[in-house]
Amino acid sequence: MAKSVRFMSAVLVAGSILLSACSPKSDQAASEGSGSGSGSSGKQVTLSVEVFDRGNSPSGYTIKDNYWTRWVQEKFGTPNQIQMNYVPVPRSEEVEKLNVLMASGGDVPDIVFTYDSSTFYRYALQGGLTDLTELIDQYGPNLKKFLGDEVLNYGKVEGKLYAIPAKRSNLGKYSSFIRKDWLDKLNMPVPQTTDELYATLKAFKEKDPGGTGGKVIPLGMTIAPAQYEPLIWSFVKETTEEQKYTLTQQLGSRDYPILLPGFKDALQFMNKLYNEGMMSRDFGLDEDKKKMSEDISTGKVGFFSEDDTNIYYADGTYETLQSNVKGAELQAVDVYTNEKGEHAKPEYAPVGLYVMIPKSSKHAAEAVKYLDWMASGDVLFNMQTGVEGENYTLKDGIPVALENPTEEAKNRMFNAGDMTLITNGQQLGSPEKNKEARALQFPPKYQDGAREALKISNSDTVPPVLMDRPIEAQAKYGNTLLDKFNEMIVKTTTAKPEQFEAVYESLMKDYMASGGQAVLDERTKVYGEMKSK
Repeated sequence: MAKSVRFMSAVLVAGSILLSACSPKSDQAASEGSGSGSGSSGKQVTLSVEVFDRGNSPSGYTIKDNYWTRWVQEKFGTPNQIQMNYVPVPRSEEVEKLNVLMASGGDVPDIVFTYDSSTFYRYALQGGLTDLTELIDQYGPNLKKFLGDEVLNYGKVEGKLYAIPAKRSNLGKYSSFIRKDWLDKLNMPVPQTTDELYATLKAFKEKDPGGTGGKVIPLGMTIAPAQYEPLIWSFVKETTEEQKYTLTQQLGSRDYPILLPGFKDALQFMNKLYNEGMMSRDFGLDEDKKKMSEDISTGKVGFFSEDDTNIYYADGTYETLQSNVKGAELQAVDVYTNEKGEHAKPEYAPVGLYVMIPKSSKHAAEAVKYLDWMASGDVLFNMQTGVEGENYTLKDGIPVALENPTEEAKNRMFNAGDMTLITNGQQLGSPEKNKEARALQFPPKYQDGAREALKISNSDTVPPVLMDRPIEAQAKYGNTLLDKFNEMIVKTTTAKPEQFEAVYESLMKDYMASGGQAVLDERTKVYGEMKSK
């Protein structure tokens, strides 16, 4: 559910990159599959489903009554004697409203969800959720096949299934980018390793191929993960399974290698770059990446890492750069190398939403059937792409949003992404098709670049570590530790070289005393219990 591409005014709605579809053939397939396994007793029931309200309903539609709610009722609800009911929840108040709904007892919807794993774990441990282990076996064959064990494992707590995790369509996070026109001007090749990158950055600094008048920034950096994670993770050394599980610190939704071997080396390399004048000077103040984006767009930055396809949006960073600097060219590259010569970088967990059925629900079976129906036939494709010829056309089997759809066609898609609870991103049956569909969302002149960036972001990736239960210390100390981590990044990077060791030791000691040791101790204990089973 990422931001839409302005180049394609047809593309969905704010809040979703999912494209959506219902050709007559697909429509028929969805309808024909709607009654399978319903097990209806002949008595109509009402199934209540939480849905995000983003405040963007077009004229003639509401969150509770729109093209897709009517379509679901026709294709799934009515054939199965289920009346669908939708409960709007403001997107910005997701967790707060969920807590209110869960506390209401009988008024809570039959299907609720959250992006926040700690909220899911809390309700599972408190006994507030239905155990879905047997229900999905009985009523969810399509759902199980679509999600697979890797995704379903994220919905388990100590072996029992308490959530249906949404399947993420693309696991890649980051690519790096270099000013290819600068390399050409200096007659230098594209760097392939960290050492070659260092030499390139040094040349950018000394020779200023962009003619910035001394304002050149060889390496664009911020305190946002997209900029520092590719660098840091490339320094992490090969670890044992035990080290991976126990020394990793999960703060929020990310794994941090702060205790893994090699982390200190990464900080020392950043310190070297900073003190040699090759990195953004005030990166520690640039949390929202605005300053770096401005520096890139005005032609000052030679190299940077970023969320894989972010620069390619219409009117985005790359297009602004090209309008400001004649002949500017950015090339996606993968240069940071680890001790094995790989370009290690983290990947997303394979899940998005945690879809849950409260313990108080009297319609858990119907809820699972609904999610299973969504995973059957062409249902998901229909809901993600719209009407062929009105919302999209097919290009080599890949749906491509029309550039100038009618207002009616645009309006039908305003909440399509929020209705498809079992996925995060467009699902076309294979990672390759998913990536190609994503690349085709960008202006044609940037599609090849987007393809390369997606290829890079999905190569040599490091998957997150999944424990079999929540780590309470991470929930308790996570926010504090994340602040301490960011402080460590900034202060060790900007320290004088001769002060690096003392600054690092002091900040690490503070980090461990602020909850890092508690997280380490609990993860070590849980890992031991997991291995003893």
